[in-house]
Amino acid sequence: MSGTSLDGLDIALCNLSINDGKWSYSFVKTQTVKYSEEWERQLRRAYFSNGSELMQLHRDYGKWLGQQVAFFLQDVEEKVDFIASHGHTIYHEPWNQMNFQLGDGGMIAAVTGITTISDFRSLDICFRGQGAPLVPVGDHLLFDRYTACVNLGGFANVSVLMDERRIAWDICAVNFILNKLAQRTGKEFDEDGQLGRKGQVIDSLLQKLNNLEYYQLTAPKSLGQEWVEKELWPVINEYANDPVENIARTYYEHVATIFSKDLNAFQKGEVLFTGGGVNNGYLMDLFKEKLNHQLIIPDQNLIDYKEALIFAFLGVLRFRGENNCWSSVTGASKDSCSGVIHKV
Repeated sequence: MSGTSLDGLDIALCNLSINDGKWSYSFVKTQTVKYSEEWERQLRRAYFSNGSELMQLHRDYGKWLGQQVAFFLQDVEEKVDFIASHGHTIYHEPWNQMNFQLGDGGMIAAVTGITTISDFRSLDICFRGQGAPLVPVGDHLLFDRYTACVNLGGFANVSVLMDERRIAWDICAVNFILNKLAQRTGKEFDEDGQLGRKGQVIDSLLQKLNNLEYYQLTAPKSLGQEWVEKELWPVINEYANDPVENIARTYYEHVATIFSKDLNAFQKGEVLFTGGGVNNGYLMDLFKEKLNHQLIIPDQNLIDYKEALIFAFLGVLRFRGENNCWSSVTGASKDSCSGVIHKV
């Protein structure tokens, strides 16, 4: 899978098994493939492509994904049952029943010779769901010991069991914004929050960010690049003449504030944190100050590859013909077994 923060292609070879109704997992091999400058450029501009450009990129990126997986599997002795591909999100407009995951699953199957499952979101969106987050199904069946599970990626999302139902939502944009602010200083990302640590909170910017309409909505709800471009960047850009470290510090405070609003509303307990943002010590320190929960930080493999693991698990459920998109999470009219199987 590939996330909106564009820090690379995550590949995970996983064993998943069920015994007496209880699922378990293990990692066999993991790897993150960094994007070349050209691939990063193409993925960044894909949102603005015309139809023919986008479909050509869909094929080309699918071919590249297949090549990377084939190379990853060269020294693997285990038989691979199938590939589950999240792809790279280009469009996410569930209110228009529109979404697009870049990376042609048919091309992946053709290149690797391995059955491939892709396009996990479209069926749910056709049933008028958000098509996201999808990870909570895995949270519920693989990580049910925790009060909640949080992923800190380009966007942050949370899932929690409430009144015997699994609910989930996107909290806010995280690395998607912090990375771009860091890039204004020539850095790829804000390592350990160094940029944010130097700044001072801009109170008026913080108030405007906290008052964005999305944060007043109730779950199910989800975010994408469209929302960032239309709603978030215009607010931040009002302060373009302020020092970037002050903008970054304000955005850190905004993220921590929205997290505390959302997470402190449910019962105190253990919250599992995974995703690239966990490696940002400054961000995690702010969470520790503001959250009423015990923050659980797992081993590095689970931090980095939990989402890839869960999309493999969604592929297992699809392969077995079991529902892997839950209406309680996405707001769809019904549960569904989603994903297109390209069988070879």
